This record gives sequence, structure tokens and C-alpha cells, in this order.
Amino acid sequence: MATGLARGWGEPVLVSDSLPERAQALASEVGGEAVGSNAELAERASLVVLCHKPPQLTEVAEQVGGNARAIASILAGTRVAEIEAAYPDTPVYRFVPNIPAEVRCGVLCYSPGTRAAEGPEAEILELFGRLGMVIPLDEPLMDPALALMSSGPAFMALVAESFVEAGVHHGLERGDAARMTVETMAGTAAYLSAHGFDAAALETRVATPGGVTERGLKALEQNHLPEAIDEAVAVVVEAMRR
Repeated sequence: MATGLARGWGEPVLVSDSLPERAQALASEVGGEAVGSNAELAERASLVVLCHKPPQLTEVAEQVGGNARAIASILAGTRVAEIEAAYPDTPVYRFVPNIPAEVRCGVLCYSPGTRAAEGPEAEILELFGRLGMVIPLDEPLMDPALALMSSGPAFMALVAESFVEAGVHHGLERGDAARMTVETMAGTAAYLSAHGFDAAALETRVATPGGVTERGLKALEQNHLPEAIDEAVAVVVEAMRR
């Protein structure tokens, strides 16, 4: 996800990583600089973006050593209070982004820390807003949001893959089936965005009574697609809250 953010911004960044070669690769890709330590990065950067594994929170904070001017965290399942405890007296901004941020079509959910207004909140929201849509949320809602918009691209990719395979099964060339599926997903998203996100209304418009689309929708329902999606979301939410 750190790579996705950096590619989406498309600007030079400072990079620190436990694997120096990985830091150098990302820095080279975006015209930035790989630095030798988290402490050096914090001393030089106006904003430190935490993209490490959540269990490393205390370890990385100790390495930063109180030098961070502001902290933006994308650590899954890590509450603002935990980040603020690791970085006392530092403005904290919590985001949950998704992979489409890499192409500036992301969804980024946002919960501010208690000292957010004391730091460069407007500038940070503008920075992350370049990557897509920023949606402010009360922090307890971040877990179900993550299941929809952060895990969601993988879930939707599985749906797309299934449609492609079905098309191939019925004689379409794989490349044609993939283009049809992906462009239909993109067009459907654009249509819903332009019409108030009313998915039920779109279903009604496309599926005329007694028509083939209505029959296909009933087949999806009879094969428990809605229940399967609900279960996938529930599994993610429950895992985040353990």
C-alpha cells in the first residue's frame, strides 16, 4: 500500500524500509530518496506516513524518537488512541486507503486524532485527496468500511474473474471477456455515481420483468450471492476487532 500511495502521488518522497533495496526501488521509481533510518526520515519529512505492520507500532515509534512533526497512519486495525500513545504530543491522522489510490481512483476513509487541528490537517487532507475520495468516519466505523473499500477491490476482482471465466466457458476469447467485464464494471460505477448510488433502481432499469437479466439476478440470489458477500464482510470485520 505504501507503493500504491507513492505512485498515486507521483512526487518525490523519502522512503525508509527494513529492506534497503526495497526502499531504494520505490524511491527510484518516484524520483525520491531512500534514507538510512526512520529517525532520519522523521527529521527531514514534514509528514511521516506509517505503512509498516501494526505490531511494529512501538518499535518504529522508538526509532522515530519523537522527531515526527505529524503522523498519518494507514495501519489496519490500529486505533487513533494507540497511535497517539506511541507518538505523544504529535498530531495524528488515521486513514484507511485502498489499492485504486495508485491510479488516483481510491477511497480513503479518515478519522482525525485529538490534536489533528493543531497540525496541518487541511494540507494533509488535500494531499490524500489527490488519491481519490476521502470519506470522514467516526472511528468505530472504520472496520466495516475497511471490509467494503479496502478488502473490496479483491472481492470485486474475484467477481470480475468469475464473469470472465463464465464468458470463456461460453465461447468468448479471454481478452474480450476481460475487457467487457472491466469496462462494464467501470461504466456501472460511473452510472451509479451519477444517479445517487441507487443500485436497486439500476437493477430495475436493466432487468425488465420476465426478461433474461431478471432470470440471471434470480440465479445469483438463489445461489446465495448476497449471503456470501455479507459473510465475507463479516469475516473481515470480526478479524479487525479481535
